[in-house]
Amino acid sequence: MNILLIGSGGREHALAWAISNSALLTRLYAAPGNAGIAAVADLVDLDAADHQAVTAFCKANGIDLVVIGPEAPLVAGLADDLAAAGIKAFGPSQAAAQLEGSKAFTKGVCDAAGIPTAAYARFSNPDDAMTYVREKGAPIVVKADGLAAGKGVVVAETLPQALDAVQNCFDGQFGDAGAEVVIEEFLAGEEASFFVLSDGAHVLPLATAQDHKRAFDGDQGPNTGGMGAYSPAPVMTEERIAETLDRIIKPTIKTMAARGTPFKGVLYAGLMITGDGPKLIEYNTRFGDPECQVLMMRLKDDILTLMLACVDGTLDKVSARWFDEAAVSVVLAAKGYPGSYKKGTEIRGLDAFADDPDIEIFHAGTRLDGDRLLAAGGRVLNVTALGSNVQEARDRAYAAIERIDWPDGFCRSDIAWRAVKSRQD
Repeated sequence: MNILLIGSGGREHALAWAISNSALLTRLYAAPGNAGIAAVADLVDLDAADHQAVTAFCKANGIDLVVIGPEAPLVAGLADDLAAAGIKAFGPSQAAAQLEGSKAFTKGVCDAAGIPTAAYARFSNPDDAMTYVREKGAPIVVKADGLAAGKGVVVAETLPQALDAVQNCFDGQFGDAGAEVVIEEFLAGEEASFFVLSDGAHVLPLATAQDHKRAFDGDQGPNTGGMGAYSPAPVMTEERIAETLDRIIKPTIKTMAARGTPFKGVLYAGLMITGDGPKLIEYNTRFGDPECQVLMMRLKDDILTLMLACVDGTLDKVSARWFDEAAVSVVLAAKGYPGSYKKGTEIRGLDAFADDPDIEIFHAGTRLDGDRLLAAGGRVLNVTALGSNVQEARDRAYAAIERIDWPDGFCRSDIAWRAVKSRQD
């Protein structure tokens, strides 16, 4: 099969790496890709926003499946336009992608299906939103309704923080994504990421994972796109997995199908494990980043087989098996991230891991300048390791980071701390 992968981040490098190991693969293209993806795919200068150009490339190169990594092309309807041209795409339709594209839409689905989630209100003007915030008090959660690259959510611990967050949304900090704001009650508990595949009717749970959104150790600082992840997540016990499927995932899939917008692809539920059980924080309609990196390291089965089953409606005929090892991924980011940071700094030392089967360095924001590897984004590398348990995997990941020569980068030093603590308790 000829495959076109859309995207350029760490998630897409992990997907490219997994796809490159598939027995079904003939040739892999990536648009636009990055320096790491270039090692396993042919990079293509395609703008994912130009659906006509993507379709023309697919027809000219005999593409059998397009794998859409990031959320923006999904919300923009790329999967629909490809399907209209007779080209298979892994990823939901534009209508189904509203589960990520609009937090207000997702809340409506929760209301219709009786899905446990935080109490909320939605606003299209700042005065009403601020009045509501003053009435409810803090802590409280302020969310830009649309896509904001993982940065449109503020967990406000004080009333001034909440009011500032509302004002920032309506002042355009997140562009059109902040034209409407969803304000939620603060949920106490432990966060977890839960992933399933769906073909519109059937659901296949994937392995559990947990990420770290905050920029600094101790889960402090601003939210980011994710500073690290690990799998499996001890907080997601078999009982909690079953409860999540029965009370959250399956009602969502059933409701979307009943609306005439069946969900096909990967559905990522951001959960809060509360004293009353799992509650839905938000949905994403693609693999998480950096959770995808740890999931791909642990996946035993062929990723293309699973993706095709989603597209073809045969998910009930396949299964997903996982290696027993734990996986930990630590993000190396440019100093200053998620604020302003310097681009173009050189990274050295990655060749040392080429022959280590337990270490994969997934590139998130890199480019090549001749033989020099340069940082080209905020989150730059995902240092990912396997181990017999999460402690061993974490130790290997941090030992690998010590061997990377990049003075302009930083990372959190406590990724997977909850899982390590659970082993010690």
